[in-house]
This record gives sequence, C-alpha cells and structure tokens, in this order.
Amino acid sequence: MLYLFVPLFSPLLLLLAALHAARHPGKRPGRVAQLAEMAAFGAFLIAVLAATLLVMKGAGTSALIGLAGVGLSVRLDVVSTVMLVLVSFIGWVVMRYSRTYMDGEARQGAFTAWMSVTLAAVLLLVMAGNLVQLLAAWTLTSLSLNRLLLFYPERATARRAARKKALVARLSEGALAGAILLLIAATGTTDIQTILANAQTTWLTTGAALLIALSAVLASAQFPMHGWLTEVMEAPTPVSALLHAGVINAGGFLLIRFADVMLLAPGVMALLVMLGGFTALFGGLVMLTQPAVKTSLAWSTIAQMAFMIMQCGLALFPLALLHIVAHSLYKAHAFLSSGEAVRNVAAISRPGPIAVPSARNVLQSFASAIVIYALVGAVLGFDEKSVQAIALGVILIFGVAYLLAQGFADAAPLALMRRTVIYALVTSVSYFALQVVALYLTAGSLPPTPEPGPLEWALILLALGSFGLVAVAQATFPLWASHPAAAGLRVHLTNGLYANAICDKLLDGWSKRSEA
Repeated sequence: MLYLFVPLFSPLLLLLAALHAARHPGKRPGRVAQLAEMAAFGAFLIAVLAATLLVMKGAGTSALIGLAGVGLSVRLDVVSTVMLVLVSFIGWVVMRYSRTYMDGEARQGAFTAWMSVTLAAVLLLVMAGNLVQLLAAWTLTSLSLNRLLLFYPERATARRAARKKALVARLSEGALAGAILLLIAATGTTDIQTILANAQTTWLTTGAALLIALSAVLASAQFPMHGWLTEVMEAPTPVSALLHAGVINAGGFLLIRFADVMLLAPGVMALLVMLGGFTALFGGLVMLTQPAVKTSLAWSTIAQMAFMIMQCGLALFPLALLHIVAHSLYKAHAFLSSGEAVRNVAAISRPGPIAVPSARNVLQSFASAIVIYALVGAVLGFDEKSVQAIALGVILIFGVAYLLAQGFADAAPLALMRRTVIYALVTSVSYFALQVVALYLTAGSLPPTPEPGPLEWALILLALGSFGLVAVAQATFPLWASHPAAAGLRVHLTNGLYANAICDKLLDGWSKRSEA
C-alpha cells in the first residue's frame, strides 16, 4: 500500500520551495518565483498521479507516520483526490500569475514563501487520514493565510481585516478541536475512515456534528460572521484568487469529509439548510448592489459558499463537491481577470438590460423554465433522483428563468429569445448529467441521500418558496425600480444590511487584541 503515500510529495515540494524562498525574502530574489511555480506544477502532477493510482488500485488510508494516533497519514478516495487535483491546479495557476504580478515588490520572496506554505497546508488538509493532521493543517492554513493578508501591513484596512479573520479563525479552530475530542471519545481512534465507518448516534457524535458545522460555517464566511471576507481586498490579487478559489472551500470540504457523522444529527443538518439558504439569498442580493468588481466577487463567494452549505444540509454531498469544483475554477478565473473585466464593463456604451420584461413576460419565463426542467427530467429520469436533488434543480432553474425573462420581453429581439431558451435547455441537461457523474464517482466514498422526513420536507418547501420569491423580485426589478422604497432598499443592501457594522461594534476592542 505504498502508493497511498504518493500525495505527501505534493506538500513536500511546496514546503521545500517555501524554505528556499524564505532565505531570499527581498525584491526579485533570483529564481525563487520560478522554482515555486515549478514546485506547484510538480504538486499538480503528483495529484494527477494519485488520481490515476486511485482508479487503478482503489481507495484506502495509509499507515500512520507517527505514534499513538498522532502523525501523518493519507486518506486516498474520490473526495480527497478531487480536492488534491483542484487545489494543486489552482495553486499552480496562481503561482504562475504571481511571478508577473508581484515582480518588483520589495518583499516578493517572502510573499512566495507564504503562498507556498498556504498551498502546502491546504493539500495536507484535504489528504488528511487522521484527526490530528486535519486540525494541524486547518490551523496552519489560517496562520499562513493571515501572513498573506498582512502583506501590506501599513494599510489600516488590511490590519483590521486580518484581525477579524484571525478572530474568526481561532473560533473555527476551537470548534474543530472540540469536535475532534468528542469523536475520539466516541470511537477511541483518530483514524478518519474508522470513525466514519463506526460512528453511531450518541450525544458525543451529535455534539461533534454541531461543532463541525460551526467550524465549517465560520470558515465559509456565513452570516453573521461574513464581514472579514469582504474586507480582505487589500491583499494582492493572487491572494484573493487563492482564498476565494481554494482556502474558502475548507468549510465545505469538512462537511463532506464527515458526511457520515453529519447524517447522524438531522437537527444540525436542518440548521445548515436554514443558515445556508438565508446567507445565499442575502449574499446574492448584496452582490448585485456592489460597485467594485472585487467586492462584488467577494459577496458572490459568500453566496456560493452558502449555497454549498445548504446542499450539505440537504445531504446532497456529491453535488456539494461538484459545486466546489465549479465555483473554484470560475472564481480563480474571475479574480485573476478582474482587471480585464473592469475594462470590458467600462467599454460598454449603454450597459443594462436589452429589454424590460413585463409581469406577463416574467410569468411566461418561469412557467417555461419549469416546463423545460420537467421535460428534461422526465427524459433523463426523475425516478433515480432524490427529492432533495430535484428541489435543488428547481432552485437552479429559477436563475435560468431570470434570463428567459429578458428574452421573452416584448421588445427583445428574436435571437435573444432563442439564445435564452437554449441556455435553459443546456442548464437543465447539464444539471442532470453532472449529477449522474457526481453520484457515480462518489459512490462508496459518500453516503447516499436519505429519504426526507417531515422536517426535511418543510425545509425544502421553505427553500423553494424563498428562492422563488427572490427570483421573481429580481426579474421584475425594472418594473418597480423607480419606486422610492427601491432606492432605500438598494442603499441598505449596498451596506450589507449593516450586519458587518453591527458585528464590528460588538467586537470592537476584542478583535484588536487578537493576534495573527
């Protein structure tokens, strides 16, 4: 089973690159940036090799390099392999981008060192085969990221954001440490796979599930502790890309990794659905009012992480893993190309919707979107899908309905209507197809979605009603945008309904004493 140790070479390469960079912390430090990029690319190749070995030899957990359950071990399965390939690929792209972006900075070598350490820590986290390694990597990720957030320590906003992030990180680490102690007490082992296979419903596992959920939502910037994510824009763009496309996914990964434990606590799962659903709607609405590209992307990340949290609460763990992959690739591209996006928007002579849909057009678009979804589902097979997955597809199709409303507007050109209908078809087919792929790949690694009980049914209906109402309000916004109340609502949403300001007031003084 020596092949199970192969993934360990990925963080090892990056740590060696970090050590070399730390010895040359200054401006244009020779081949430091190039070697770091080569190490990141090597880590990606090793991750691909690990995926190949998984297909050829199967899943497993390596022997422990350590004593008494404390040390290094690798859990190689679909979840860890997907995350390894994803994180190492994004890390390589960000490292390559950083070579040019950070060229000429006074502390370019130090920046490269901390980027390498952060990437290595995330890789150690996603491959962790035991609880101690998981907690150590979780903590190291936060500490090294904090150093990157303080790359410009002379900026007061950067120091404030780093303090707030440090406070949230310590709370998340404390919750995870508590969960680990409860899991060890319940199962008598630190081996993650043994815990997942033998976990039973007791007050210990329920408490562990609650603390895991708390740690995950804190790490995922969920309401009301979301403000730090919108304030870390003072860091260099490569840091934002790595944070939003890689590090922020740690919370979702934690829930997916401990899916078997989370299913033992349906009350905790319900809390995840409610908090995730609310934060997704909240973040999505605030995002639409932000004038700055990077701030809008930050709110988008909050909303996307919240939607993923809601997916985990609905026990759709394979789809949550798929969501992580899609969001990471999109967000890395969005941040690294944010400058080009600003130029493109500025070049638009008349920004805004091509045509304003009427109330009748909106009703037509929603009815058409649901019909398209139903027809595609009938062809591809509703019978094999869980109720939760079908409901999630309806929520996604609400977003497609917004696009259809633009095409169905009376003044819209016929080409736009055809294009939006094609988008709706492609979205529906893609959702069912990707769901089949995700379920097939994760079979045996993640538990199946259970049948919903009365509580789950109530939450599903609440989610459908909430997301449907917001989608209708968004589609009809041009019809009521001129109302005085709309202007006031926009101001409140631009300020995030002041939740972050209230949080700052409550934490004033305390957060200033928090150390990185």
